[in-house]
Amino acid sequence: MSTVPAAFDLEPRHPELAKWLKGYPDSVFNDSLYQSIELTERYSIAWAIEILDRLGGFAKLAAWRSPDELCRVLALQLRFAFALQWLLERIVETGCIESRVKDEGTCYRLRPENIAALNSCVSDRKAWRALALKIDNANVATLDLLDHVASIYPSVARGEQGGDQALFDPRGVTLWLNYFSNANPTYAVNNSVGAIVAADRVSARTKVRILEFGAGAGSATEKLLDRLNECDLLPRIDKYVVTEPNTFFRRRAQRALTSRYPGLSLEWGDLDLNQAWESQLSGEKFDLIYGVNVLHIAKDLLFGLNEARSVLAPEGWLVIGECIRPFPNQPMYPELMFQILDSFTDIKIDSEFRPNPGFLTAEHWRTAFARAGFGRVEVAPDIDRIREIYPHFFTGAICGQNVH
Repeated sequence: MSTVPAAFDLEPRHPELAKWLKGYPDSVFNDSLYQSIELTERYSIAWAIEILDRLGGFAKLAAWRSPDELCRVLALQLRFAFALQWLLERIVETGCIESRVKDEGTCYRLRPENIAALNSCVSDRKAWRALALKIDNANVATLDLLDHVASIYPSVARGEQGGDQALFDPRGVTLWLNYFSNANPTYAVNNSVGAIVAADRVSARTKVRILEFGAGAGSATEKLLDRLNECDLLPRIDKYVVTEPNTFFRRRAQRALTSRYPGLSLEWGDLDLNQAWESQLSGEKFDLIYGVNVLHIAKDLLFGLNEARSVLAPEGWLVIGECIRPFPNQPMYPELMFQILDSFTDIKIDSEFRPNPGFLTAEHWRTAFARAGFGRVEVAPDIDRIREIYPHFFTGAICGQNVH
């Protein structure tokens, strides 16, 4: 097998991309990260093919089938239909499966004349992994987690175990910690963009009270504190409350950040996004509410946004870093890791701003923020412009101000 897969014909980064990322350090989105994301996208497509093959799906796609129907004929859990549709949509990108949309939904059918492309994609997966590690060895965190999650898809699909149970065993927790780390470039970009935008929104304030929700093991907190430090804004922090409902992750974050910033007084607690925030926070108000890749799992997104605004001081900002879907229904490699988790899929749908579980488009986020009463709503960087020249830019920060 060749070192570089024949299918990996990567175009240089579009020259206009630098224009729309002006104001962000080159390290936020450099050539290495661009190449890593492109490889990881292909890697997830190869895994989608392997998973569907292990489930016996290709043999049942001689005729048009919806994801629900395919679940039934394969004797899979019906709730797996959401993840199954993602697998099918990934494979549509190879040209080996075709789709059609009718009133009853989307159906899929195998295109046997292109079956050679499936075999090529699968055989190239290990070479793509080797190339991704050659580009940046730190990509191992993302690749290892994708491998682990993909390996348990069949058992989850058949109802032999739950996704949450399988992915948060001791081995899984270690892989998640490695993934949600600033040492992992394909994830750290989310923290970097969010921190830059958040620091900018409070840069004119003489004192800042910050609430962070869903802090996990603290990688987003670390990036925000580092950015505030770079901008000489740390002395202006009047209060910083870091919340995370998982005790293990919260304690880990507390140890790491106390060591990194020993002179900074951080407060620690938990916060349930799906319950009233004011009572949980004893009525306190904040100038900045911040979270990275958290709010998309709120059971009721509009409720979560309204609750966040309820604890914002006048003219305060909500800034969330999110993995943003460039176009509606576009599959993205991070979804392979999350869509078999109940917390990712067990949410309230809204056709206007939350038509699907998981990641949303910039338009959906702007609509949701506006519905919750936020002013000066912005998605940064300009995803609308970027997606026209590069449709795999998944990172952004959504901002809204509590205007009166």
